[in-house]
Amino acid sequence: MIKKIVLPVIFALLVYGFWLSPDFKEIAAGVAIFLFGMLFLEEGFKAFTGGLLERLLARTTNRLPKAIGFGIVTTTIMQSSSLVSVITISFLSAGLITLGAGIGIIFGANIGTTTGAWLVAGFGLKVKISAYAMPMLVFGIILVFQNAKSLKGIGYVLAGLGFLFLGIHHMKEGFEAFRSTIDLTEFAMPGFMGLVIFTLVGMAATVIMQSSHATLVLIITGLSAGQVTYENALALAIGANIGTTITAIIGSLSSNYQGKRLAAAHLVFNVMTGLVAIVFISQIRWMVDGVSDWVGIAPDDFTLKLAVFHTIFNVIGVVLMTPLVGRLVRFLEGAIKAPREEVAEPKYLSEAVIDFPETLLESVRNELLHLYDNALEVMAHGLSLHRTMIHSERDIRAATQGNREVMEFDLDALYENKVKVLYAAILDFISRAQTSLPTPFADQLYELRHAARLIVQSVKQVKHLRKNVTGYVRSDNPHIRREYNILRIQIAMVMRELNRLRLENEEERDTLDLDQFKVTIEEESGVTNGTLDALIRDQKISAHMGSSLMNDHGYARDVVWNLVDLGQALFGPKDLSDREVDEMVALDETDVDEIMAEGESSPAEEPDRS
Repeated sequence: MIKKIVLPVIFALLVYGFWLSPDFKEIAAGVAIFLFGMLFLEEGFKAFTGGLLERLLARTTNRLPKAIGFGIVTTTIMQSSSLVSVITISFLSAGLITLGAGIGIIFGANIGTTTGAWLVAGFGLKVKISAYAMPMLVFGIILVFQNAKSLKGIGYVLAGLGFLFLGIHHMKEGFEAFRSTIDLTEFAMPGFMGLVIFTLVGMAATVIMQSSHATLVLIITGLSAGQVTYENALALAIGANIGTTITAIIGSLSSNYQGKRLAAAHLVFNVMTGLVAIVFISQIRWMVDGVSDWVGIAPDDFTLKLAVFHTIFNVIGVVLMTPLVGRLVRFLEGAIKAPREEVAEPKYLSEAVIDFPETLLESVRNELLHLYDNALEVMAHGLSLHRTMIHSERDIRAATQGNREVMEFDLDALYENKVKVLYAAILDFISRAQTSLPTPFADQLYELRHAARLIVQSVKQVKHLRKNVTGYVRSDNPHIRREYNILRIQIAMVMRELNRLRLENEEERDTLDLDQFKVTIEEESGVTNGTLDALIRDQKISAHMGSSLMNDHGYARDVVWNLVDLGQALFGPKDLSDREVDEMVALDETDVDEIMAEGESSPAEEPDRS
């Protein structure tokens, strides 16, 4: 309802402004061109986020000071705290960084965005920047139409800078001409009331434009033209700082609970910083005057003094809030709860990651691990095995053979609520994401979709196994009980190995060792090594038991093979060339059959059937 009202009101105010003064049109056009340049600039930097920025972010957020530094540097380079916020939300949603690291980046981005005020006040108003804008636009637009992604990205950046400069020029000219029609300083309000009201105006302007950078440029150009008083400009800058949180909030609407926590942290930080600036405005102005005198800024150069003010109160906010990050994280985790797992919901899938290919892949990979964790619960309990035993250092053979406990639970309900619903969400997300991905990333996404199918197939095979496993592990017949325990042991050992690989560093993983499990289930199975025939012939088990065991060996074999292929997909090399090498040397069915044939022609070690 509010959205339906706001847009017509904005249009009405603009029409009234155009009617009131032709010069207002130039200011409004300048703002529009500036915002268009911001869009181009963000689009250009997105062209370079398919790897470099993601890897840099992952390596520079393990400590809070480094995360703050990353936020400062990237926002200074990109001149867009909005883009940095969206990227950070996507990384947090994908589970690649912690909430504390995300908060640190947001802190740094607030300091980094102050460089925009310095550039405009120190360069944009002192030089005829429209002369630089035209060549940038010409070369930028030519490059935008190139096929190469890097050239297109450079084109967007150049064109974006050109539009930014052109927008600043038109805003400056508009304010200069505006003075002959209306003197906005007539609306100036000194004192505390003016501070509060102009802070709210700055917030409203930033919410409408969704860019504190644009609001600051508007304030600085108005200040340079004498249309805004210095005192009111300070209040407008505080309001712009608070209003910029709307971008993070909007970006978090399509993200998971982690993204919402970060948006809330952004709001808390900026509101607290704004309140500190309002309460201690006199003291901060005294600091601005002192710093300005020290660096040689003239007493009446209010545009540069505004940049000093913007920097000081953001730095003060970071200094005050940094020691409280731990408490803020705990507060947000308590206030915005993770979804309950009665019916599984995606933890890492977020619309925010779709524009960043490597982040998207990591997001899907983490969601697959979430799916596997849920599937592991179903499979382990379906085989009457405890996950704590599988993930421990205990002897799996001894723990399984000596335990005749059967776990009673509703496997179908658990499958529907924790596996199937999550699998459907992953498939839906992948189908929407892969259409816009470059070929190498699309190929990897296809592999991850296949890995999700392997997980679900494994659960279905265990569902088939469960009936006979439940009956025969409690059987008084030690022979059939032993054969079914061997199947359970083989599946549990693969699960343990997958957990070990998951906990290892990427550089230390060797997924080719998983192939041994494909061979072992054939070597140790009574169905393939001749033991089953002997058991039936010696009447130690019935023919009906033997028939069941043959079918269930097929199911168990499929589970083992699926889990091995899953492990190689999730934990194998991410580099495509390394992955191709691994696939060439990995065992397929023909290789396993040859190994088994060689084993039959030579004495084999009798498996442990005690």
